Amino acid sequence: MPRDRVTVHVPATTANLGPGFDCLGLALDLQNTVTVERSDRLRIEIAGEGEKELSRQTDNWVYQGMAALCKRIERTVPPVRIICHNRIPLSRGLGSSAAAALSGVLASNALCDDALPQGELLLLAAALDGHPDNVAPALLGGCQIVVRDDKQGLVTAPVPVPPELRAVLFLPDFAMPTAQARGVLPVLINRQDAVFNIGRTALLVSSLFTGRLEALRLATQDRLHQRPRQVLFPAMPKLLQAALDAGAFGAFLSGAGSSIIAFAGSDGQSQTVGQALQASAQDNEVAGSWRVLLPAARGAQVLAQ
Repeated sequence: MPRDRVTVHVPATTANLGPGFDCLGLALDLQNTVTVERSDRLRIEIAGEGEKELSRQTDNWVYQGMAALCKRIERTVPPVRIICHNRIPLSRGLGSSAAAALSGVLASNALCDDALPQGELLLLAAALDGHPDNVAPALLGGCQIVVRDDKQGLVTAPVPVPPELRAVLFLPDFAMPTAQARGVLPVLINRQDAVFNIGRTALLVSSLFTGRLEALRLATQDRLHQRPRQVLFPAMPKLLQAALDAGAFGAFLSGAGSSIIAFAGSDGQSQTVGQALQASAQDNEVAGSWRVLLPAARGAQVLAQ
């Protein structure tokens, strides 16, 4: 019997984790909730983040995700009512577009009697959003390594996250659209910078596997994307250093920005790091706020009704 209504919960994500440019991502316990139900016409309702900016037409990312799934299985997108309750901020490096695209793909698949397996859903959403390092952890949960392969498409591998790890998030009031943040990156990199990031990415994965959190200070360093993006966020290095000086295990620009994430342990340590980030931001005239998020072991959830 065809389903008439489905609700999808998709977590925010932070990509790169410093040196793992375009190949590492971590799910966070901040979720968007999207409900899709069959209707007589297309209606899109948005509450929360992006309610004033996001499209309510067919170019909406959730609808685009539905359309991609239907095209893949050669069906017509049915008229639906889409209800979005968004908690993931837009253009802050927290995977909001990946969450939206994935929500549409998963909702459409559920309404179409689970036509495609998980691996194909990952490929569809990643192709639409363009950022598999966000889509993979949003779908699968936890920390994920994502590798592109000409034959297999996308290969993922989970990285266990120590249960005591906390993500202290500083959320600036200003956006850094991904296209703009990508546009400032150099076309070519030198060998020293490549080796710098390769070594630290390997150390980062090892640190998470073994629980050697003290190694994250070194393992979250980057030379490929954060320095060029300082032109868009000049105070970034000062905020990162403030977090480290306050005892953070490591600190980095979340995805393409503008959010900053610092890894911390206990609630007391997280509080100290968050306050240090806030103080540094105020000293450097960067408006924003901070909060503590947990890594989300569970990825997207689909509840068919």
